Amino acid sequence: MHPTHPSGATGRRSFLGLVGLGGAALASGGLLTGCSKEAGSRGAATRADAVAAVLPSYRPVDLVKPDIPGEGPIPQGFLTYPRNLVTAVAEKPGAGGAELRTMSPWWGPTPPGVGRNSYLDAVNAQLGVVVNPSLQDGNTYADKLSAVLGARDVPDLLVGPNWEIDKISRFSDAVRALFEDLTDYLKGDAVHAYPNLASLSTGAWQYAVWGGRLYSVPFPTDGPFAFAMFHRKDLTDAAGVAAPTSTDELYQFGRKLTRADRGVWAFGTVFSMVQQYFGCPGVQNGWRRKPDGGLVHKYELPEYRAALEFTTRLFAEGLVHPDTIATKGADEKQLFNGGKILMYQDGLGAWQGMQGEQVKVTPTYNMQPVQVFGAGTTRPVVWGSEKPIFFTFVKKGLGRTRTEEILRVLNWGAAPFGSREYELREYGVEGTHFTRAADGSPIPTDLGRKEKAAQFDYLGGRVPVKVRSGDTPDYVADYLGYHRATIGHLEPDLFAGIKLELPANYAKVLVPSEDKIIDILRGRRPIGDLDQVVREFRAGGGDEGREFLEKTLADNGR
Repeated sequence: MHPTHPSGATGRRSFLGLVGLGGAALASGGLLTGCSKEAGSRGAATRADAVAAVLPSYRPVDLVKPDIPGEGPIPQGFLTYPRNLVTAVAEKPGAGGAELRTMSPWWGPTPPGVGRNSYLDAVNAQLGVVVNPSLQDGNTYADKLSAVLGARDVPDLLVGPNWEIDKISRFSDAVRALFEDLTDYLKGDAVHAYPNLASLSTGAWQYAVWGGRLYSVPFPTDGPFAFAMFHRKDLTDAAGVAAPTSTDELYQFGRKLTRADRGVWAFGTVFSMVQQYFGCPGVQNGWRRKPDGGLVHKYELPEYRAALEFTTRLFAEGLVHPDTIATKGADEKQLFNGGKILMYQDGLGAWQGMQGEQVKVTPTYNMQPVQVFGAGTTRPVVWGSEKPIFFTFVKKGLGRTRTEEILRVLNWGAAPFGSREYELREYGVEGTHFTRAADGSPIPTDLGRKEKAAQFDYLGGRVPVKVRSGDTPDYVADYLGYHRATIGHLEPDLFAGIKLELPANYAKVLVPSEDKIIDILRGRRPIGDLDQVVREFRAGGGDEGREFLEKTLADNGR
C-alpha cells in the first residue's frame, strides 16, 4: 500500500498475465493467466497448522530501546537517533562472484544504475558482491512482472507486491516452477544462521508459504491498516474548516472547500475509507460471518449500499476532482501536494516521504490523517492485517552455495534500526547522501534523493520502526498516535494463518465487479444497478468464492 512506498493503492487495478512457462509449469499442472483465469481452478487453502510447521523460529534483534514501544502490529517509535551505531553483520555476505540481478517496483524517478551511482557503490562494497537493481515503474509493474514470468527470465531476486501476485490463480504452480524452495534453509531454528531474518515477525512469515512450503522472504507492513484518509491540515485550518468527525461533517467539508472556479476540489478517491466509516467488511475482498453461520459479501449488505449512495452524492454534486472522475489513475499525490484536492485516501506508507519532500517546497505543508469515525451510530470497521507488503523470491536452480550467499545478502538487508547497515541502506554515506540535524538524525542531500530509491529496501524484509527525522520532526508521534487511536477498530481476520489461493472464477470476477461499481459512483450507471451488479458478481464467481471460503473456515475449525 508504498513504503515510501507505495501507497498501497497504486497500481492495484491492473492484472497480471502469467503465460508461456513451458514444460516445468505443465509438469506441475499448468499455470493460469491472470486475465483468463482457467475455469477449472477451484482454489486451494493450506491449513493453518501446516503453515505453522514450516515457519522460521522467531528471535528478535533489539539494538536500541524505543521511545514509544510497539504494541502488536504497531511498530516501535524512536524520537531520537542513536549516536552510537552497532555493526549487525560482522562479515561481508557476498563471495565476490557474479553480480546479483534484482527487480523491484518503485514509485518515483529512476535513479542512476550500477557504475553511475555512488550510493550503490557504497552498499555493494559492504555486501562483497555487486547487486545490480532493476527498478520498474510501480504503476505498470504488473506488466513487467508478466513479461519476465512469461519468458521464464526471472532475475536472481524478484520482488512481488502482494496485491499483484494475489491476482494469479494457482500461483503456487508458478512459484514451484521458477523460484527456490527456501524451507530447508529457513524452517525452524535453521533461520538463526540469518539472525536478522529470524527477527521478522511470525505474522509476516506465515504469508510467505505456497503449497505448504516456504518460498519467499516477506517485507512486513509497517502498520496493519490498508488506508487512511489524509487531509491538507495547513490549508483546511487556514480556511477555518476542521477535520470531519462524522459522515455529515465529511459532506459539509466537501461543500465548504470545493471551489471549482479556483481549481480546487475537496476530494480525490475516498470510497474505500467511506466503506469503513459505514461498517463494511474488508476481509478477503469483503466477507463477513453471518450470525447464523456462513459468509455474506459486502455487496449484499445495506451498509455497502449506504456507503455507495453517500459517495455517489459527492461525485454528483461536483465535490470530487474531475481527474479522478475521468481516469482510473489520476496522480492524486500531485493534486494533493498542489492543493488541488484537500482530502484523499492513501496508504500510510506514503505519509513521511510526502511530508518530508513537500515541506521543503511549502514550509507550512501539513499532511495529516483524519481519525476514523462511524456513520451515525455505526461503529467503523477498519481494514487491515499483518500481511506483508512485498515478497522476495530467489531464482530456482542457482545451487546451494549461491542460494546461501543470497540469503546472507538478504540478512544484511534486514539489519535493524540502530545498526550501521541500516543507516547505510536507508540513507547512504554521511556527507555524501545525507547530513545530520543537530539531534543527529539524517537529512537526505540532493544527491541522496537522486541516487537512493528502493534498490535494497524491499529485498530482505525489515522489522518496521518509525524514526524521527529532521525534515519530519512530528511524524513519529503523529503516526503512532493515529495507530493507537485506530487499532481498536481493526477488523479481525477470519482467515489469519491460513494460506489461500482463490478460485479462478471468483478471482476473475473481482475487478470487473469493482469497475461496475466505479461506473455507479461516477454517475455512468444509476444506483439501482447495484442489484444487477450483485447478481452478476454472484453468478460470475462470487458464490463459488463464498463456498470455498466457508469450507476453508470449516476445515480449520473456525
